[in-house]
Amino acid sequence: MNTPQDMHPGSNGPDVVISQESLSKAEEFIEAEEGAANKFKGWAAVLVTLLAVAMSVFHLYTAYAIVPTQILRPIHVGMVLFLCFLMFPISNAYRHRIMWWDWIAGALSIAVVVYLVMGGDDFTDRNTLPENWDVFFGICLIVLIMEAMRRTNGWIMPIITSLFIVYALAGPSLPAPWTHKGYEVGRLVGVLYMTLEGIYGVAVDVSASLIILFTIFGAFLQYSGAGKFYIDFSFSAMGGKSTGAGRTVVLASFLLGGPSGSGVATTVTLGAVAYPLLAKVGYEKNAAGGLLAAGGLGAIISPPVLGAAAFLIAEFLKISYLDVLLMAIIPTLLFYLALFLMVEIDARKYGMRDSAIERVDSIWNLTRKYWYHFLSLISIVFFMMWGFSPVLSVFWATVVSLFTSMLRSDTTLIPYDLFEGGSDWMQRMWSSPFIKAMEGGSIGVLNVAATCAGAGIIVGVVTLTGLGLKFSTIVIDYAAGSLLLTAIFTSLVVWIVGLAVPVTASYIICAVIAAPALTKLGVPDFAAHMFIFYYAVLSEVSPPTALSPFAAAAITGGDPYKTTLQCWKYTVPAFLLPFMFVLDPSGQGLLLMGSTKSLASADWVSIGLVFTTAALGIASIAAGFQGWAWVKTTTYERLLFIAAGFALVYPSTWSDGLGLAMVGIAVASQLIRHRKN
Repeated sequence: MNTPQDMHPGSNGPDVVISQESLSKAEEFIEAEEGAANKFKGWAAVLVTLLAVAMSVFHLYTAYAIVPTQILRPIHVGMVLFLCFLMFPISNAYRHRIMWWDWIAGALSIAVVVYLVMGGDDFTDRNTLPENWDVFFGICLIVLIMEAMRRTNGWIMPIITSLFIVYALAGPSLPAPWTHKGYEVGRLVGVLYMTLEGIYGVAVDVSASLIILFTIFGAFLQYSGAGKFYIDFSFSAMGGKSTGAGRTVVLASFLLGGPSGSGVATTVTLGAVAYPLLAKVGYEKNAAGGLLAAGGLGAIISPPVLGAAAFLIAEFLKISYLDVLLMAIIPTLLFYLALFLMVEIDARKYGMRDSAIERVDSIWNLTRKYWYHFLSLISIVFFMMWGFSPVLSVFWATVVSLFTSMLRSDTTLIPYDLFEGGSDWMQRMWSSPFIKAMEGGSIGVLNVAATCAGAGIIVGVVTLTGLGLKFSTIVIDYAAGSLLLTAIFTSLVVWIVGLAVPVTASYIICAVIAAPALTKLGVPDFAAHMFIFYYAVLSEVSPPTALSPFAAAAITGGDPYKTTLQCWKYTVPAFLLPFMFVLDPSGQGLLLMGSTKSLASADWVSIGLVFTTAALGIASIAAGFQGWAWVKTTTYERLLFIAAGFALVYPSTWSDGLGLAMVGIAVASQLIRHRKN
């Protein structure tokens, strides 16, 4: 039997130093998610900075001005492709330099857009009978998008996209029930390139109008020191107790993840600072990595930003982004409740010792000095509640973050001495955090935008061939009409797709092919799409592409797959929640009925009850998976806790009653043994 020291060699409190090699490995996982970007010097660095800043300026302008959709989306794709071919090499053998083929690909990306824009209305009108040049440029655009996805996200997404294209072309040759009439290359190109139903569809629209603005906003927060403040604030707020280290990770991951929306980046940023503390209080390498990755996962599901897929939910459902934020509130609270319970149990289970956390400053001094970073964080929601659109809300939140950063010299994005000292003010501006933030905002969107363009090809094929309805019929037939089985099959499909592609792509693919299966059985659209969103997020912690746990393991020196299993232990309770809001109408209370308009007539007693049963279910599952509550559980108690958790998560009166009875028996048994000991 392992002792706490055997399980947690760090419990004796050694000072842990993270090597540069570990940080380099962690950076590799960020590159796996965001692409292995070039780092330039000299004229190439100046050129890329100019192009990226120009792209950010253009999109900030479009947030406030009116730019026609048929112009904005192609220009966005053209800019993204051009920068992708400069920033991401064709292979690692050509890193940190721009090759001649990169220039050709970039020039062709611009030519495709110029040809489309110059064509005007005539170009769009002939989409059913495209001309030869239309087909040529359309094929070029598809190939360029495939290559951009390969450079930024690897081979999987281009392969999947190619299979969908083959499906569209080979319809009559396919076996039943997948067969369809088939489409020629010209017709397919007409839909994908010449309309707003394919490449320039919903996904690119969201990328061009929302996602890039949020990456700019996140870059402004990063370069103004908001990220450092959130970590310092969390350390100061949670110090002292044996659970302080775990609580620090949980709170800091929420504060960091909210603006970034990136699971891997949050994991690495927080891990570099927090892992020595976790090791000091008694976390072994794999458990520490699992907790860090679980915290990073919260970045994708936490308001006010969530992941990029959340913006797509609003567009697919034609609802306000404020409604999406509203739907995410209770699930996010329950997710972090699960993490807090897990770290509390960890402290008891492994006998962790108290360790004073070295504070940078007291929490009151930090808040007094840097309170405006919180203002930047909540300003998005404030503007939306004031009646602004999501696009204008993030635009003005970015403006707020710019001006509030200037309240202190150590956070200002624009140097105080910009116009002092003569004619070199331009040089000081060029090297300022403001220019770095503008550049970082555009560079940060490239991998997601390329994925959105590729996903537009998939959506166009699904719409053209009717694959979504066909697939939903097949799933329902396999499930024999059972909503529970349909939900299980749908979650497996989303999870399997998510193993191979990023969260955004996974959500888009499954929203068009899997969501109809749930809606056909009476599940509201908003519940079906949130169900798919949450299971798409699981791709961040699921091998073989478990990037967040693998990045955490690189920092802690743990085993990647054991770290992944530890991460699952921390996150499984919360990921049973999506079943609550698809299996029974009362479960939709967890999503606050899906709309701000529904709140006035909402049954708050029902919402309170479903929230309570969900919280009890999560606590029960946490105790069951950890094998510990007040004291170590017996096999009988552990089975009771797990069974009770599943019963409480299933939204019905009889299952809630059964779950409460089992929890009562398990808790009573625990308390009796606890008093004896």
